[in-house]
Amino acid sequence: MIGISKLYCGAVEASDPLRYGRESAHLPSHLLQFSKDKKPVVVWNMTKRCNLRCVHCYAFAEGEGYKGDELSTEEGKTLIDDLAQFGVPVILFSGGEPVLREDLPELIDHAVKRGLRAVISTNGTLITGEKAHIFSRFSLSYIGVSLDGLSDINDAFRGVRGAFERAIDGMRNAKKAGIKVGLRFTINRRNVGEIPKIFDLIEEEGIERVCFYHLVYAGRGSKLMNEDLSHEETRRVVDLIMDRTKMFFDKGRPIEVLTVDNHADGPYIYLRLLKEDPARAKEVLELLKMNEGNASGVGIACIDEKGFVHADQFWRHYSFGNVRQRPFSAIWKDMSDPVMAKLKEKKKHVGGRCGDCRWLDVCAGNFRVRAEAATGDLWAHDPQCYLSDEEIKKRQ
Repeated sequence: MIGISKLYCGAVEASDPLRYGRESAHLPSHLLQFSKDKKPVVVWNMTKRCNLRCVHCYAFAEGEGYKGDELSTEEGKTLIDDLAQFGVPVILFSGGEPVLREDLPELIDHAVKRGLRAVISTNGTLITGEKAHIFSRFSLSYIGVSLDGLSDINDAFRGVRGAFERAIDGMRNAKKAGIKVGLRFTINRRNVGEIPKIFDLIEEEGIERVCFYHLVYAGRGSKLMNEDLSHEETRRVVDLIMDRTKMFFDKGRPIEVLTVDNHADGPYIYLRLLKEDPARAKEVLELLKMNEGNASGVGIACIDEKGFVHADQFWRHYSFGNVRQRPFSAIWKDMSDPVMAKLKEKKKHVGGRCGDCRWLDVCAGNFRVRAEAATGDLWAHDPQCYLSDEEIKKRQ
C-alpha cells in the first residue's frame, strides 16, 4: 500500500510515525504502514455469498443462496479475541458481501470493544438507510466501497444492472449516518479511462479516501491477466493519480489517495520527486524504508469464510492452517511451514530483476502471487514492475 497523498503531497513527514514509537498499537490508522513491528492487518472474508457477480472477484464468490461452512458467530468472536490478544491493529470484514451476514453488526461491536479498528469492505449496494444507522452505532474506521467505473462500466464488471446507482445510494446513506466512506477501484484496460471520472465523483460526493488497486491475477481476476496495463500505461496512470491528488491538495482538500498491490509505485514516486523536490524526495525515501514494501505474510493476513489462514486475500490457493484447529496467533508465528518462513524474509528469496534491484529494501520483491500466476515460480520477479533496467540498477 503506497500513500500518494502521504508521500507525494507531503501529508506525512518521516518524523510523524517516529513520534508514536512506530508501534502498531500506538499509531493512528493513517500511519500503520510505517510501523516497525508489522503486526498484520487481517482481512476476514467472512462469507462467500454475494449479491453481485463480479468478473474479477478474487474470492470466487457465490450467489446469495450459497451454503458454505462459514465460521459461526461464536467462532468469529473467538477469532476476534485472539486477534486482539495478538495485537492485530485492524480487521477488515470482507466477503463475498459481508453485509449479507446478519451477525455483522454483532461481530463489529465485539471487535471494537476488544480494541480493534474495524473496516467494512463492501460493494455498497446493500447499505440501506437502516443498515447505515445500525453501523453508525459502532466506531467504524470507515466503509470501503468497490467501484469499477461509472454507470454501465461498473455494472458490466459487477454483472448486475443498477449496481452503480445502488452503490452510490449506499455511500450516501453511510455518509448521512456519519460514517467515513472510501472507494476502491481495480485498474485494468477495460476501465482505465474511468479514473478521471472517479476523481470527479470523489469531489462531487465528498468522499474522503480512495484506493487504486493494481490488478492481481487471482480468483476470477486471473482471466483478466491479458487485460492488465503495459508498463508504459501503468506509468501514465500513476502519474495521473499523483497529478489529480495534488490538484485536490492545491485546492485545500487533502483527501487520502493510495495505490495498492504494486510496490514499484514507491520508488517511482521517489524518482519523480527527485526531479521536482529533492528535499521532499529525501523524506519520502525514509518513509519508504519504514513501509518496507510488500507485506504478504508479514503485515497483512487473510482468513477465509471457513477459517483457513492465507498470506493475503489473493493467496486462497495456499493455507497455513485453520483457526478451528489452532489460533491465528499460533499459525502466524509457526515457521515450520516453508512458505511462511520464506515470506517472513522474502527479500532473501526473490530472484530475477527483483533479486538484483536497488529498491529491494523498499519494495520487498513486489507481489509474489502475481509472479507465481504469470511464471509458475513464486519467487520469480514480478512481471508488473514497470521500472526500467536503468531505474533499478544498483549504484556502483
